[in-house]
Amino acid sequence: MQSLLRLQALEANNLTVEIGGKTVCRELDLIARPGECWALLGQNGAGKTTLLRTLAGLHPPRVGRVSWNGMALAAYSRRTFAQQVGILLQGEVGEFWGSVQEYALLGRFPHRNVLLGYGAQDEVLANQALQQVDLAGLADRPLDTLSGGERQRAAIAQLLVQQPECYLLDEPLQHLDLRHQAQVMQIFSKLQAQGGTIMMVLHDPLWAQRCCDHVLMQYSDGRVLHGRSQDLLTRGHLEELYQCPLHEISVAGERCFVAGV
Repeated sequence: MQSLLRLQALEANNLTVEIGGKTVCRELDLIARPGECWALLGQNGAGKTTLLRTLAGLHPPRVGRVSWNGMALAAYSRRTFAQQVGILLQGEVGEFWGSVQEYALLGRFPHRNVLLGYGAQDEVLANQALQQVDLAGLADRPLDTLSGGERQRAAIAQLLVQQPECYLLDEPLQHLDLRHQAQVMQIFSKLQAQGGTIMMVLHDPLWAQRCCDHVLMQYSDGRVLHGRSQDLLTRGHLEELYQCPLHEISVAGERCFVAGV
């Protein structure tokens, strides 16, 4: 069973990543298995987005290799890889002239069997995803009329329609109000419980503590530290990571860390 789980994992071996002459990750060995949710934490500019893009095969490592299901990313066709690994990139949706539903349907593109357009089941999946992210009532609206938070939820809906096995998420909570932050984290917690592999860039350690069983801390000097959240999400580790004093408080039995300003 252990060897099977390793085969079905996202794995980095001796991974060193650079961008613009800066080393943002050094000698990373990591295995993210089915049913695990990872938080990627670090200061602004530490290279979290670059590392996530490297794990997604969108940025070449300087040294090392990334594999999915035991096979190097470069060995996959784009279609096959997109059927299994989904990526939510940072930033608002670019220009798209169609409706919210049509935008969500783009997630079915790697699975599409119909030569022109999408099938009835694809539309069912799109409508279900829009319902999950509280956008069903806006399905016929032009995408470019939505607010930033609504566009973010539309992008998440598109990813849900894609139905990958692994989700790589760059700041999935950006632009979202508190209600929709909680809603989105519940969605990904359910996917984790169903055996999905989740890795997400987060800024709030509280969400990492509540929803992620593993954490990867990325320091500004290229060091990385990873392990179980219960071991690493401590005041000492977080103060070193963010280079600021923190207050630790307890709310309803949960630990929270607040910047000591």
